[in-house]
Amino acid sequence: MGALPVYRWRLAPDGYATRRQLRAAGLRPGGQDVAATLERPRRRRGPLVAYLYRVDLAKPVRPMTPGRRAALAAANAARRTCPQCRRDAGYVIPPSLGTCTTCAFPDNAVPAGPSAAHGICA
Repeated sequence: MGALPVYRWRLAPDGYATRRQLRAAGLRPGGQDVAATLERPRRRRGPLVAYLYRVDLAKPVRPMTPGRRAALAAANAARRTCPQCRRDAGYVIPPSLGTCTTCAFPDNAVPAGPSAAHGICA
C-alpha cells in the first residue's frame, strides 16, 4: 500500500471532499478508505489534518426510517429526563451534575407555580 497524497490547505483537486462536505451534499463515504489528506500548517504545533474521500465513490445517505426516528426521539427524551425527579427538564441533563439543576441545587429552587417548573419563565 502506497502513501496517501497530501495536499495543502485549499489546494485539493476537484473530486475529493471531507466527511462534512460529503454530508452537506447528501453523501457518505460508503466504506471507502481515505483517498488523500489535507494539511493546514500551524505556527507552533503540528499541522491540522483532514481526511479526503473520493466523491465519485461516495454513496447517498441512508434515509431516516420511522423506527430510527422513534429510537432517536426516545434517546433524546432520555437525555432530558432527570433520573431523580423523573421530569423532562427541557434541556439535556449535564453529565457533570447527573440531575436537573432544580434537583442539583435545591436551595436555589424557584417557588412552585404554573410556569415556574424547573425554573422556566413564561
